[in-house]
Amino acid sequence: MNILLLGSGGREHALAWKLAQSRICDKLYAAPGNPGIAEEAELASLDVTDHGAVTVFCEERRIGLVVIGPEAPLVDGLADTLRGAGFSVFGPSRAAAQLEGSKGFTKDLCERAGIPTGAYERVTSEAEAMAALGRFGAPVVIKADGLAAGKGVTVAMTVEEAEGAVRDIFGGKFGEAGAEAVIEEFLEGEEASFFALTDGSTIVPFGTAQDHKRVGEGDTGPNTGGMGAYSPAPVLTSLLRGEVIEKIIAPTVQTLAREGMPYSGVLYAGLMLTREGPKLIEYNCRFGDPECQVLMMRLESDLGEFLLACAENRLSTLQPPHFSHDTALTVVMAAQGYPGTPKKGGHIGGIAEAEAEGAKVFHAGTAVDASGGLAANGGRVLNVTARGGSVTDAQAKAYEAVDRVVFPEGFCRRDIGWREVEREAGSQSAKT
Repeated sequence: MNILLLGSGGREHALAWKLAQSRICDKLYAAPGNPGIAEEAELASLDVTDHGAVTVFCEERRIGLVVIGPEAPLVDGLADTLRGAGFSVFGPSRAAAQLEGSKGFTKDLCERAGIPTGAYERVTSEAEAMAALGRFGAPVVIKADGLAAGKGVTVAMTVEEAEGAVRDIFGGKFGEAGAEAVIEEFLEGEEASFFALTDGSTIVPFGTAQDHKRVGEGDTGPNTGGMGAYSPAPVLTSLLRGEVIEKIIAPTVQTLAREGMPYSGVLYAGLMLTREGPKLIEYNCRFGDPECQVLMMRLESDLGEFLLACAENRLSTLQPPHFSHDTALTVVMAAQGYPGTPKKGGHIGGIAEAEAEGAKVFHAGTAVDASGGLAANGGRVLNVTARGGSVTDAQAKAYEAVDRVVFPEGFCRRDIGWREVEREAGSQSAKT
């Protein structure tokens, strides 16, 4: 069948790379795509906010499956429009996508369903937020309610920092996303990500990962969309994964179905592993970025079959997905200035050399420049990804590939995977 993939980032490059290998894929289209995705798919110039144009494209190209990569079109209800026109779509409805589109919606759902999460207050003005800060103290978490490209969350260690975050939100820094905010309890522990596919009833675990949100090494500096990730996350043991499904994922799916907004797509649960057990930090209604890149590097099953089965409400007919036992690790190469104002136009070279030893470089923010070369065209520009027998091994291979990329106006963290590398070193020392 013909498949249409919507999106233009590193997540979509990873999905395109895997979908192009699917036995169900006769022709892969991508819109708008990027130069890396163009190696796997035919690019189309489509405005995803124009639902009518996307529908006409699907009709003319006889699209059998639409895969919506980013969150914004899902929150905008594109999946509803396309399903209404008779197309199979991987991605939740507008109503269900509120899990990502509104932090307050998700916290309220957790309260109704008894899902473990941090205490919170929803606020609609700066004055309300400041009053809430007085009750929570510091450290505290401040979140813009809506979509803010991964940048609307502040983990404030002082009251002054928290007050600054509140002023940013209600001062318009995040636009409509900051019309409301959530003041949330600071949870202590280690963060990890859990992924599951669901068609509204069946739940299929789909891997774990650990992301690195802070821009600086040692997890310092402002939050970003993600500076690197690795999969699997050994800290999410089999016992903990079972607890996550039982206490977090299943109640979410069941509650949404019971309330008339069944969830179909991927559920990405950001978790804090506390002393009391896993607690939900937030949900995303799409594959993570850069977590998707490491999941796709490990996935050995046919991605297209799973996404189609999810879209057609028949996940229960498939065997569980198979992932390599290897670790995959990805390093984000970003443009100078990120996560503030990134410098665009920087020349990029050496990708073939970086991939010579088995690494994969996913394009996240690239463009073809006037001379036909590759240039930076965003904040996060490349995702240099490698596999290895351990996190330490995968990390070494990924940075070896990073060092072959020519991107003088870019930068990266040099410590992706550091927690697990330290644990592996400690385990090795204990054995000797």
